[in-house]
Amino acid sequence: MATTLRTPKGLLRAMAWWPPYRFAGIRVLHIAEDWSSARVRLRLGRFNRNYFGTQFGGSLYSMSDPFWVLLLVNRLGRDYIVWDKAGEIEYVAPGRGDVFTEFHLDEDRIAEIRSATADGSKALPWFESTVTMADGTTVARVRKQLYVRRKHDR
Repeated sequence: MATTLRTPKGLLRAMAWWPPYRFAGIRVLHIAEDWSSARVRLRLGRFNRNYFGTQFGGSLYSMSDPFWVLLLVNRLGRDYIVWDKAGEIEYVAPGRGDVFTEFHLDEDRIAEIRSATADGSKALPWFESTVTMADGTTVARVRKQLYVRRKHDR
């Protein structure tokens, strides 16, 4: 991984130019210096409207897709393998404007995962985020399951 991508600011800058996000209207607004949180916005535009003129479901999922892995792998460090295992989205209401989602990874959750993987076992934790409009209306709920394991000693 490029050194630039190993800092929150570097990753934030890189994602501003990443074509799948740039052309979909997705913008990463914030990544905490300690990798504990992130905030993302999806603008409603002519390239991400669905047949009904509301947010395209694939874009709603895409705006949420990589962040649990990115936050967790950077919080745990290089001694861990962190991959996406499963994902699901529940559409609650049409996104009729810009939408937002936030990710918060607290110390208790990190400790729980470290404990579950301390003996070399894998952990399969689930994480949830909510996509909302600016007024707080829930548009979608996204769940991601991650695969987490300590790397074997070499």
